[in-house]
Amino acid sequence: MTARYIAIDWGSTNLRAWLYQGDHCLESRQSEAGVTRLNGKSPAAVLAEVTTDWREENTPVVMAGMVGSNVGWKVAPYLSVPARFSSIGDQLTSVGDNIWIIPGLCVSHDDNHNVMRGEETQLIGARALAPSSLYVMPGTHCKWVQADSQQINDFRTVMTGELHHLLLNHSLIGAGLPPQENSADAFAAGLERGLNAPAILPQLFEVRASHVLGTLPREQVSEFLSGLLIGAEVASMHDYVTHQHAITLVAGTSLTARYQQAFQAMGCDVAAVAGDTAFQAGI
Repeated sequence: MTARYIAIDWGSTNLRAWLYQGDHCLESRQSEAGVTRLNGKSPAAVLAEVTTDWREENTPVVMAGMVGSNVGWKVAPYLSVPARFSSIGDQLTSVGDNIWIIPGLCVSHDDNHNVMRGEETQLIGARALAPSSLYVMPGTHCKWVQADSQQINDFRTVMTGELHHLLLNHSLIGAGLPPQENSADAFAAGLERGLNAPAILPQLFEVRASHVLGTLPREQVSEFLSGLLIGAEVASMHDYVTHQHAITLVAGTSLTARYQQAFQAMGCDVAAVAGDTAFQAGI
């Protein structure tokens, strides 16, 4: 696009919007009105509020994320993988006057059933900024995406971030803990453990036992658990790594650093692209 347009990243809990003139971002806005937090308002009304004074006649609005899910504005059907990068932009769903939703992607095989929404747009941007055969996209749910220069071939999802949250806040592991503190040493210790023994189910209770017995400071349980889970994830997904190209990480600063440390421990080259940068380049 070379003219004025609006890009929207609309997730479950928040909405981010950017006004562009060609490649130049004129202004950005953010709202807590995610698709599960509309408080009785219609998606169209929320969009109108967020983009007040942005939309000139027929200004295109392109949206990605959970806005295209069954709890969003309108279902934007998934594209089945393998899918060409170019086909994503050819399958937009209209929800109004020049307002469009980008489709998500899905995999459905006997040994792999997966979906994504929003990450496909980041993938398009990451492909332009740091091409790779493997894109790793950490977050609440980490996407591991195999691709070539033309198409997305396969992907899997690892629930590392959500598992960390659940174990720390809703299991015996985190029961009664004091406020947690940052600790590079605790993270590194957990990471080494997870990388060397990725079958972590037998190890999870040991996290609690370690702080009960005093071998792990109670304030550092979160960091150790984070390292353990990320290490186990990277080790268990190692078959996805080809070593032919640097792995492209698409994430925020904190998670990028953690995953870089894990991949470097396994001898893998890593390039990094900020998630927001990838999204804006992709949309």
